[in-house]
Amino acid sequence: MKKMIPVLVALCLSAGYAEAQSDTTKNLNEVMVRENRLKLPFSKQNRNIWIIDNQQIKNLPSRSISELLSYVTGVDVRQRGPGGVQADISIDGGTFDQTLVLINGIKVSDPQTGHNMMNLPISVDDIDHIEVLRGSASRIYGANALTGAINIVTKSVTRTGVSANVFTGSSFKKDEVSGDTYANYGVRATGTLALKESSHLFSVGQEAGNGYRYNTAFNNQKLFYEGKVNVGKTDQLDITGGYIHNNFGANGYYSAPGDKEAEETVKTALAAIAYKTQLTSFWTLMPRLSYRNNVDDYLYIKQTPDKFHNHHVTQVLSAELNNSFQTGIGEFGLGLEARKEKINSTNLGKRNRDNAGIYGEYKFDLVKNLLVNVGSYVNYNSDYGWQAFPGIDAGYTFYGNWKVFVNVGTGQRLPTFTDLYYKGPTNIGNDQLQPEKSRYAEGGIKYNSTHFVLNASLFKRRITNFIDWVKEKTTDPWQPKNFSELNTMGYTLSADYNTGALENATVLNSLRFGLAYTYLNPKVKTTLPEANISRYAVESLKNQLTATVNADFLKVMALTVTARYCERISYKDYTVMDARLSYKFKRSSIYADASNIFDVNFIQAGAVPMPGVWATLGYKIAL
Repeated sequence: MKKMIPVLVALCLSAGYAEAQSDTTKNLNEVMVRENRLKLPFSKQNRNIWIIDNQQIKNLPSRSISELLSYVTGVDVRQRGPGGVQADISIDGGTFDQTLVLINGIKVSDPQTGHNMMNLPISVDDIDHIEVLRGSASRIYGANALTGAINIVTKSVTRTGVSANVFTGSSFKKDEVSGDTYANYGVRATGTLALKESSHLFSVGQEAGNGYRYNTAFNNQKLFYEGKVNVGKTDQLDITGGYIHNNFGANGYYSAPGDKEAEETVKTALAAIAYKTQLTSFWTLMPRLSYRNNVDDYLYIKQTPDKFHNHHVTQVLSAELNNSFQTGIGEFGLGLEARKEKINSTNLGKRNRDNAGIYGEYKFDLVKNLLVNVGSYVNYNSDYGWQAFPGIDAGYTFYGNWKVFVNVGTGQRLPTFTDLYYKGPTNIGNDQLQPEKSRYAEGGIKYNSTHFVLNASLFKRRITNFIDWVKEKTTDPWQPKNFSELNTMGYTLSADYNTGALENATVLNSLRFGLAYTYLNPKVKTTLPEANISRYAVESLKNQLTATVNADFLKVMALTVTARYCERISYKDYTVMDARLSYKFKRSSIYADASNIFDVNFIQAGAVPMPGVWATLGYKIAL
């Protein structure tokens, strides 16, 4: 680790930023973090929030949301396939079920299993920015935001037009059985319609490939629509809909080595309708209905589909009523929610549960330079009864751009239906599980200016009733149990510098670089002596260092170079470098990506080796 830090720092100081605008960092500070009731710009937040802004999305060498998140410090992306086909996401040493995922504030996490939560119907081309909130966040988002939340915000339509993105890539390695070269392709198209009283975005996408090793071929299609309709002078109706059909070979994904011939198909549909109305000069009302349907079809041996065939159909219907009140003593937020979760499964049976919640929040900013947010979420679950999750954050600004901040929060994670009821030869559910609970405290210092953003923070989190799949002997089946208390201490250092447009520059037009480091020290206090072997508790990251360097030069060319160093508790450390080079025309651009440039062998989840070096060539056009 000590040898890697100076190498990556040197990398940061040696290259530049792609396709930058003069106000890129200013836009970052002004990004409105879209919590469902009280909203604040990024520069005023008292939480440890990371924003992947629009320019980074354009320039990073990634073709999926999972790959974008892998550049965020504190976020652990455990991919099992190329291009984000299947990925688990966790934050600051948590497990993949402890992070809540949202699209424009709509919760999309799956009560069947967290393995499906990144099966999202939107492509990278549809996204304006991504907000990563680290720390227990039930006060803001409710249940399952135990270690944090990820809110994906789509683009706002400002013009009528059509855009497309086509790409193809290969590792130039051959399948030893068929002799075919491993390769992939993708085609995406987006149409936007900007009218006087409404705007509409519709996108379609297809991506497929024959994998990168035996039985890892994939094929997925995506559809997404978002419409906004102005009603009167102040009101707005939002309509969202999406669908993804994702089929992939799952060699070693869940039960290696026995699942060499496994195949999985996950189909997810999402629909939501929301209305925002200004009832009075001080009262804003925001009701929303959303529905998510997920079909997970898993074949343990695809050649014999009648054996070990799991078919799950999950439905989630949610209703929310969010309010904000502007008063002379500060801003108040009030929210009500109700959620129905149902599953019909060949393995898990027919199950359902209900959830209801009440949010109460207060923002105080009447004292100069001081901002305080306090609130609580009270939750009722039909299986676990009533529980409350309070939280508070405070920040004080000094010398203009500096801020000291502290936040304390609590969280909860409900067991999934897989945790509770799974029946299999190597995995057995446990219907006696209790929800996980967390307590979280963090303090730090921030600096925000037009060109430079800095964050340094220290946190401590305690999770009680921690759920993990465990066993006493290697020959025993895995079973989830509330087997421990997990205490994690960690700290983060991050910096982002952007020169903006360099005046009178003929070669180097702009420069941006970022460096971030997260250290985690999780300690497991086992409460069950028979739980000798743990599946997920020992997979946490310990050291994570990311460096991103981007440059715009000659007014038409752009270069991005990234490096990621990761050290897990139970795996050897590794460093992966990626790069993107692009050339801009008047209405289009051509780009070349190189992923895992030095062909490093590494594992992110289970026993699944990740792809080696991969080259991609793409073309974008906007009309």
